[in-house]
Amino acid sequence: MPGVKIEHRIGIRAPAATIWEILSDIEGWEAWNPLYPKARGALRIGGRLELEMALPGQPRRAIQPVILDWVPNDQIHWRLSLLGGLVRTVRYMEIEILSETGCIFSNGEIFDGWLGPFAARQVGAAARQGFIQLGESLKTLAEARAG
Repeated sequence: MPGVKIEHRIGIRAPAATIWEILSDIEGWEAWNPLYPKARGALRIGGRLELEMALPGQPRRAIQPVILDWVPNDQIHWRLSLLGGLVRTVRYMEIEILSETGCIFSNGEIFDGWLGPFAARQVGAAARQGFIQLGESLKTLAEARAG
């Protein structure tokens, strides 16, 4: 059975480098990122992040995803395994360059594993709302920096 994907996309009037500067500063997320109000770690393949996730309407919880891949000005992907691997997710944040001063920012999660579809149904609406909040906050900050 294929994974269940929840995603939000938003246009940002800023260069990819400006968006990346904000996104790649994991420890700086606390200043602007409503979905991950506490964040520690560095972008390193195989590295573990220490995040506090604040899905709208749900209690905050600590997660420790592992970085799968990252490419400057392009993407960050991480994986999370829950309930002994019964729920596996891949979280992605991607920058699609449209022009020198415009991008599409996509952020979402693919739920997989035996209980992945069930987990996606349980948190889907809150996750989508969180992805929207993250995208809008990133857009506001990146466009302000780009001037």
